[in-house]
Amino acid sequence: MGKSIENVLKEYREDQESVFNNWFMNNTERLKAFRTIRSGLKMVIREIETNEFGNDFKGSSLETVVTAISEQKEIFEGAAHAFYWKPKLRIPDIYENEANKKAFARFLNMFLQTSNEKQLLEQIFLLDSQKIKGLGPAVANILYFIHPTIFPPFNTAIIKGANLLFNQRLKLGSWGEYLKMRDLILDFNQEHSKLLSKDLGAAGGLLYEIGNGRIITSENYEIALEKIEKDKRKRHNSIQNELLEENTHTEMQYHLATLGKAFGYNVWIAQNDHKRTWDNSALGEFSLTGLNLPHVPSSVKDTIRLIDVLWLNKEGDIISAFEVEKSTSIYSGILRLNDLSKSLLHNDCNFFLVAPDKREKEIKAQLLRPSFHNDHTCSLSYILFSDLRSNCEAMCKFGTDVNTLSKICKTL
Repeated sequence: MGKSIENVLKEYREDQESVFNNWFMNNTERLKAFRTIRSGLKMVIREIETNEFGNDFKGSSLETVVTAISEQKEIFEGAAHAFYWKPKLRIPDIYENEANKKAFARFLNMFLQTSNEKQLLEQIFLLDSQKIKGLGPAVANILYFIHPTIFPPFNTAIIKGANLLFNQRLKLGSWGEYLKMRDLILDFNQEHSKLLSKDLGAAGGLLYEIGNGRIITSENYEIALEKIEKDKRKRHNSIQNELLEENTHTEMQYHLATLGKAFGYNVWIAQNDHKRTWDNSALGEFSLTGLNLPHVPSSVKDTIRLIDVLWLNKEGDIISAFEVEKSTSIYSGILRLNDLSKSLLHNDCNFFLVAPDKREKEIKAQLLRPSFHNDHTCSLSYILFSDLRSNCEAMCKFGTDVNTLSKICKTL
């Protein structure tokens, strides 16, 4: 006999390693992603409108955005695949076809300009009517990060979960099928609003778990249980690795905070990281209690408050900004620092990526991408974990200001 919906939702919420707890509720990167992706889409639109976009996905500003989405835990893994340029099939046809490219830019721009549900649905119908080859509902993963209360995320596992939960036969690749799934999710979300969220990522995560067989809704329990136990072991190992990465992330924030203090700067630690501890000290102990940015537009203040570490002078000007990267989010970190650079009245701020040694080759490749190498982007340097860790104490003792970092940072 199958489970009741209430038991399914209870299992989803109580499993500490579920998408609900591991991504939706307790993931700082998810909160950062919304503003980062909106900023990246503006870059996509601008480059298309000014004919700077190019004719390939690889190296484009769109790759930057979609990769930032695919980094959002396993629920969005593979989100970029639908946008890879497949030259033999000529899909998705938004790279070599200028009319289709401009239509896609207008579509994205409308979603950034309004939150009117009726108008947004009309834009989907309009895009669908243009029959742009290969540009299907995978785009909904972008739409989710613009309007998370209107459009749910979408992938194979999610639509499979919808079919199992709602007893449907929805198919991939069709905007019509996606919108049917959306209607079912909205009704379900409203009926069980106390256990889910207005943000449709919670419901999308539930369908993802069901579609992957992690939550059993069918009567075929023996086969399902064997699969779910195997999958849970794999997921547990993945989460343990993430915890190790989080500890290293906190360690690097700690070193940057102690350096900033030693140089006489005020320090800001990302708002959601104040309670993290390293060496028996809470990061919040090093941080200003609030970040006063009177000259920064309100639209980007929340983004800046989530930057991992800021150094400020006594007048409150931001002197240096640091984004600490782990196994993901190099794209997102660059976009956040670029957002900050465009918001400052002065241009003498220093921008740094702080990253694992094993990712140096990748960092170089990203910093040389055309979309991060033009007049619209800031100049970035990077610092490797090993260099910061091994030289922090000496720099605190003998260094004087941000220029001391020139001894360990690298610039392309």
